[in-house]
Amino acid sequence: MSHASQLRKPSTLQGASLPKWFSLAAAAGSIALGIGISAAAGLQSSIQWALIAAALYVLGTYAIAARVEGSRQGKDRVATSLIWVAFILAVIPLASLVYETIKRGVKVLDGYFLSHSMGLVSDSEPGGGIYHAILGTLEQVGIATVISVPIGVLTAIYLVEYGRGKLAKAVTFFVDVMTGIPSIVAGLFILSLWIVILGMGYSGFAGSMALTILMLPIIVRSTEEMLKLVPNELREASLALGVPKWRTIVKVVVPTSIGGITTGVMLAVARIAGETAPVLLLVWVTNFINSNPFSDPQASLPVYIYLQYSQSGGAGAAYDRAWAAALTLIAFIMILNLAARGIARWKAPKTGR
Repeated sequence: MSHASQLRKPSTLQGASLPKWFSLAAAAGSIALGIGISAAAGLQSSIQWALIAAALYVLGTYAIAARVEGSRQGKDRVATSLIWVAFILAVIPLASLVYETIKRGVKVLDGYFLSHSMGLVSDSEPGGGIYHAILGTLEQVGIATVISVPIGVLTAIYLVEYGRGKLAKAVTFFVDVMTGIPSIVAGLFILSLWIVILGMGYSGFAGSMALTILMLPIIVRSTEEMLKLVPNELREASLALGVPKWRTIVKVVVPTSIGGITTGVMLAVARIAGETAPVLLLVWVTNFINSNPFSDPQASLPVYIYLQYSQSGGAGAAYDRAWAAALTLIAFIMILNLAARGIARWKAPKTGR
């Protein structure tokens, strides 16, 4: 046999393979069988037939793939199927939450709702708005951010660039402990210190201090990880040119990781924007506009949602206002996350080709 004919001969090492549309066909068949089995068994919950369909999809994929492609490819397809099932199970509750919030929240969400307070409207009456709650949330979260960002970033810089010995270990330990502190504990700490001992009274600033405690470990940890990703070669090159270490950190390390640091800060802000317990303990509630965060009770979106829903009885104007406020809070957090992604992409180091 000539060399050319040997090249033209198809290889016998290539085994049989399933078509590309096999996964979609298997998923459609599993859904149909799941619905049929649920109907035959009298199961009414959609969750039950979905779980049955998921189990049939994984088992059917393995059985067919192992028979056609071999057990090794069958195991690979099972792993892929499990990943897809886990992804869908994670997305469905999120999509359902967003859908329900939008469907119920758009009923009263308009310009009037966003620009008026509840000062002259009772909970059972239609009308009113969340302007006072939006203003309170922005001020409380803003103050907490102004306090926590410099402390958190500088702490992370110390741990990465200078931290050696017992002090660094102690700081790391307390940061880890603070990461797991429940929000109600942070609120109780500020309540006992600021209001009970010092007698300063309820205010937006008191709530901001509790939110600062919750923000700090997130900022420290995220900034620390971003700083560790900066290549040591950049530091060494700067130091080799005679640049002091502090100037290397300011001009080289921090600008290189500023995108990730900003993302961590935005995520921390999104984390505290929906906190209810410490705000309810320290800021208290009011239906009137209070633009001074350092004096008297102040409204906030999470507490506004809680109060409107608890007083609505599951229907009525207060019920609609609670869902509209929840939609506003979700939109606020989504805007923060999109802004974080945009800043991270904008500030990402540019690699030359």
